[in-house]
Amino acid sequence: MIAWVVFDVGGVLVDEARLIRGWADVLKLGEEEFTQKLREGIAAEKGIGGTIRALAPEVDIKAHRARLNGLEIPGEGDLYPDVRAGLASLRKAGLRIGIAGNQPAGVAEALTALGLDADFIATSHQWGVSKPDARFFDEVLKATGAEPAQIAYVGDRIDNDVEPARAAGMRPVFIPRGIWGEVHDARERGGCLRVTALTEIYCSL
Repeated sequence: MIAWVVFDVGGVLVDEARLIRGWADVLKLGEEEFTQKLREGIAAEKGIGGTIRALAPEVDIKAHRARLNGLEIPGEGDLYPDVRAGLASLRKAGLRIGIAGNQPAGVAEALTALGLDADFIATSHQWGVSKPDARFFDEVLKATGAEPAQIAYVGDRIDNDVEPARAAGMRPVFIPRGIWGEVHDARERGGCLRVTALTEIYCSL
């Protein structure tokens, strides 16, 4: 029986549009043009770094990433509209809530400041390990103190969220939003639970 629902951050709770616009500006491309190139890069399993290298080999990705980190710090306006209602529905049902994603320094603190109703908020920066590494999901287990089968992990990516959560014995929940979610929605999910809004999760578990 599911006792915990743990959420990824980008593409699940937080819209990453500001970061995408930031990279479009670095590459001197329009937001729509870069977004399409990024969709193609994700479909080809290049990710954002590989896509940028293909578009502009001369760009110092590490330097720009450090400069753009501030765009990953979420504010209220970056939350998807269903976040608070979705968390509230789970809490009302008696489920415990965690937030854990691949995020840089400052994101956990920003999410805490937003007053999201979670029992814990953690990031790869704090844990020193990133998805899809199995050790990230070991940290989720430690944070919850629950058995894997008692945890549903909600993510927008097949490679970083669905597959490693399933391998860890958790129940993966896929939400196809954000650029990764849109692209990964076309992939085989192997019977993975799919929702289109966070308010659907409780009724779907």
